[in-house]
Formats: sequence, structure tokens, C-alpha cells
Amino acid sequence: MKDRSVEDILAAVRQIPPGFVRTYGDLCPGAPRFTGTALRGIGDRVPWWRVVHADGTLAVGEEQRRRLEAEGVPFLNADPPRLDMRTARLPDGLP
Repeated sequence: MKDRSVEDILAAVRQIPPGFVRTYGDLCPGAPRFTGTALRGIGDRVPWWRVVHADGTLAVGEEQRRRLEAEGVPFLNADPPRLDMRTARLPDGLP
């Protein structure tokens, strides 16, 4: 788990600004599935919809897509829906 706790991950998700995303691996390098475990069942206490797969696909589906589109996150014309990670992914070094 690279010494990340659930609280560390939730704090990092809270810092993702609207209009950007992070990947599961960004939040817990070496153990991206731990990020999914940390986010499971948290409701809207943190912006879970801003966490996506490394290839830009969505983990949660239509509700996640609706929320990201409302924030202006760019999608590619792809099936299944996929984000343009070149512009959507929060650059390294930012919160």
C-alpha cells in the first residue's frame, strides 16, 4: 500500500479540484486497488467521481460521467466513455 492510509487517500481526493481527475494509481502508487477500497461506500463526503482508471475509463459509470461532464472534464469520442487524460489528469506536483 506504499504506506498510505484510507484517510490519506480521502484527503488527497478532497484536494482534486473541479474539472480534473486523478487515477487510482496516482493516489496509491503500487496498490491502486486500495484506492478503490478506500472510496467504496463513502457517499459524497469526498468527490469520488474525480478518480478514474489510468486509461481514462470510468469505474462507476453514468453517474460518474454526468458529474464529470458537469465540471467540464473533457471526454474523447470513444466507446466505452473515456476521458482525455492529457488534459483531464491533474498535473504532478499539484494537490
